[in-house]
Amino acid sequence: MIKTIIVTGSVCSGKTTFAKKLAKKIHFTYLDVNKLIKKNKKVIASYDSLRKTKEIRTSALNRILLSIIKKEKRIIVDSHLSHYLPSKVVDLCIVCTCSLKTLKKRLEKRNYSKLKVKENLEAEIFEVCLIDALEAGHNTIVINTEKNTTKQMRKITSRIFSSSV
Repeated sequence: MIKTIIVTGSVCSGKTTFAKKLAKKIHFTYLDVNKLIKKNKKVIASYDSLRKTKEIRTSALNRILLSIIKKEKRIIVDSHLSHYLPSKVVDLCIVCTCSLKTLKKRLEKRNYSKLKVKENLEAEIFEVCLIDALEAGHNTIVINTEKNTTKQMRKITSRIFSSSV
């Protein structure tokens, strides 16, 4: 029985939109890790002023996430950092991807600096989140958020409800 699903992928790859839809469809609790980080400042190691981003202590974040996961019956954790959770507590890891053209538009729409756009595009090109998730031993599915998400959603929900993972 699948209890814990993580949704990861490059920044602006469509994780949040997909995770919220999936959580609603399968009646799982949705957890936005960005909101959790804002409430728990102790997970922030430093602030990178060049990139205008927070550096996160993943070990501290994981401790908080693990305590939340223990309390929930069924949960979807949405974050580009979620694949750092230990595979023993994650039943399914969904990695969201999209085309570089779309990703670039989404990043620029958020007014990210050229450096941050470049780095995030490189992370997508080199499949950083996917490789990290696989290396961590996660049971992984890759979805393209630009393709028919309804069809992908059916495939994933079928896997979730027929699984004995």
